[in-house]
Amino acid sequence: MGKPIVIQAEKISKTYQLGKQNSMSLRELFSSKGSSNSRETFQALKEVSFEVEQGTVLGIVGRNGAGKSTLLKVLSRITRPDTGHVSMTGRVSSILEVGTGFHPELSGRENIYLNGTILGMKRQEIKSRFDEIVAFSGVSRFIDTPVKYYSSGMYVRLAFAVAAHLETEILIIDEVLAVGDAEFQKKCLGKMGEVSRDQGRTVLFVSHNMSAVSGLCTKAMLLNSGQLEFTGDTSQVIQRYLQSGKSSESVYRASGKPDKPCLMEAKVLTSAPQAVTFNGQALELEFTLYTPHPVGAASFSFQIVDETEGKVVHAWVFDSEQAFFRKEGTYLLRCKIPHLRLYMGSYSLFTYLGSSRDKELLESLEGICPFRVEMHDQFREEYQWQPGSCKYTETFSWEISEL
Repeated sequence: MGKPIVIQAEKISKTYQLGKQNSMSLRELFSSKGSSNSRETFQALKEVSFEVEQGTVLGIVGRNGAGKSTLLKVLSRITRPDTGHVSMTGRVSSILEVGTGFHPELSGRENIYLNGTILGMKRQEIKSRFDEIVAFSGVSRFIDTPVKYYSSGMYVRLAFAVAAHLETEILIIDEVLAVGDAEFQKKCLGKMGEVSRDQGRTVLFVSHNMSAVSGLCTKAMLLNSGQLEFTGDTSQVIQRYLQSGKSSESVYRASGKPDKPCLMEAKVLTSAPQAVTFNGQALELEFTLYTPHPVGAASFSFQIVDETEGKVVHAWVFDSEQAFFRKEGTYLLRCKIPHLRLYMGSYSLFTYLGSSRDKELLESLEGICPFRVEMHDQFREEYQWQPGSCKYTETFSWEISEL
């Protein structure tokens, strides 16, 4: 007999109207020009249906704008769906955007008790967990300070500690955990695994970090343009996600005539045909950038990411180092890695174009120019049973003596 179903969503749909209605005049508001029917709409969710068993750690993945955050808001009762129905068994605790869940004028201590009270817990129950919550959060020095003075990192640390330690059957976590440092993220992931494995609690986890999703989640679902595209084993969903939205060529080209600073073309010049390069050989990358106007203190960087979108190489260039974008025009930027040490596997590029002076990100692209790294003549018998055992290789030698 299977585990009980604790979350059941049936044909959930949610549509938002775009634009600012409060900028309309009263005449426009009541005329056909200003009517809601004529305003542009965006359908964030389209008849999404799924079930979650008790104790499941469910990963929810998808590109930006796929509907992930809207779905979590619906499940957390923050947003009502236009159509459809959600049935949830047990108390729900959620961490979505930084700034939700706590009263800004109250201290950390007061907010812990307030959250527990809202969940129906008695003061003595909350008190028995108070020290553990504060210790986990690491904000004991500021526990009696109003949370409006907390940094985003401190806020998230306390919010997660409260959600994870108070008695709720369902825990919903958005990408907001990315605000914390790497050590705290690891601590949170461990805690989510613990509450599911040892306490039978259900966890819904949204993240762009596929390594975290892969390591934590027992099942996953892929959202695409507001629709549930695929659900199943985590590895299958991640593979489907990574293949969606990625170019099948080793060359990226922008579509249409640009009207703002952008990457026009990107090439990975591999050492073998079919976008294959070899470990230990040189790798060159070319980026063609265009701007219709001067950009102050321009900066460009790229990351090489692996199959799980783990970032393994980061390279950058600034206008202060080599002049570009100081006037309108097209610019070719070349980057050469003289001795590639990436281990065999599939990789792609993330790119970032911005202005350091204005602290503005002008454009970012994900998953472009996919390529593979092979080991050339370095044969290893354990290739098949040791996949992904490292990211880099290094020159090494052995000395063995007989005693």
